[in-house]
Order: sequence, then C-alpha cells, then structure tokens
Amino acid sequence: MRLLMITITVLILTGCSSHYPNQNVVGKVFPSVSGQSLAQKSVDIPKDFNTELTLLLIGYKQNSQFDIDRWLIGLDMTQTNIPVYELPTIGGMFPRMFSTMIDNGMRAGIPKELWKGVITIYQHGEQVQAFTGNENPNNTRVVLINDSGKILYFYDRGFSVGALNQLKETISAHQSPITVQ
Repeated sequence: MRLLMITITVLILTGCSSHYPNQNVVGKVFPSVSGQSLAQKSVDIPKDFNTELTLLLIGYKQNSQFDIDRWLIGLDMTQTNIPVYELPTIGGMFPRMFSTMIDNGMRAGIPKELWKGVITIYQHGEQVQAFTGNENPNNTRVVLINDSGKILYFYDRGFSVGALNQLKETISAHQSPITVQ
C-alpha cells in the first residue's frame, strides 16, 4: 500500500496536466490565486504580499526543486534581501484529492522554520500554469512582483548567473533607497 501511495505521489508531482506555451508576462499583473503555506496558513497571492518587492519561485514538477534550490543558493550568496516564496503549483483535480499527502511529504523534507515560505497552489494551479506557460516544467518560473502584483521580472529558462544578475539589477532599480541615519 505504501508503495502505491509513493507511486501516486510521484505521478502527481512529475507531470503537468495540460500543456501551455511559455509566455512573457513582464508588465502584467500576477493573477489572483490562493494557496496554503506548509505552516497551514491560507495565502491570497498577490494580495497578501504587501512588501515593496516579492520574489516568487514557481515550480510545476517535483524536479523543479533542483532549480529552485540553485536560485535560493544564488540569492543567499548575493545577499539578496527581499521576501522569497516557493510556490509548488500543481494543476488538476487529482492532485487536490491528495493535497494533504503531498504537503505532508514536503513538510518531511523541509525544516519547519521554512514552512511559511512554501505555499502550495492546487485549486488555481492550472490558471498559473496557463499564465506563465509550462514548457520545460523542470525550470523554475522566477517572478518578481511589486506591491500591486505587477510583474517586474520574469525568467523561465533555468538558473544562470546572468539571469541572477539581471534579477538583482531589476531589484535595485525598483527598490526605494534606504536612508541611513
């Protein structure tokens, strides 16, 4: 029985339910969607992100985690200081039926202090995938939004130092200067 459950989980997390061509979403407003953090707090995206800038790392498959981790390491190494959220985004009715099992599996592999920064999107997963596109689903969708939900930066071709540098430049161009007193 346990092997069957693991197999079902792998099937759910390794595939996107529909194919959507990749989109350039810079300048658009991120769609209003909801999810739940691994800390079990409901989150309305982008409404609940009320900071000047917020970075979303969207993954459509379990294998996206490798790319997400590279982005997180790069952000840490460059001391990028803005809120970052991982958004495992799984479309379709079948994954929603197993959402508790999937979330518990993620909790088992993520330290508890990071759970509030991982927000799973099930109900609106298909909507997000259609918005960004899901070609090359192992690649993270890197989305920088402002406090109005407007997308300032978008990248979906897998981690690269050049893309990280472009992201940092975009962040610098849109952050308010900090006054030291």
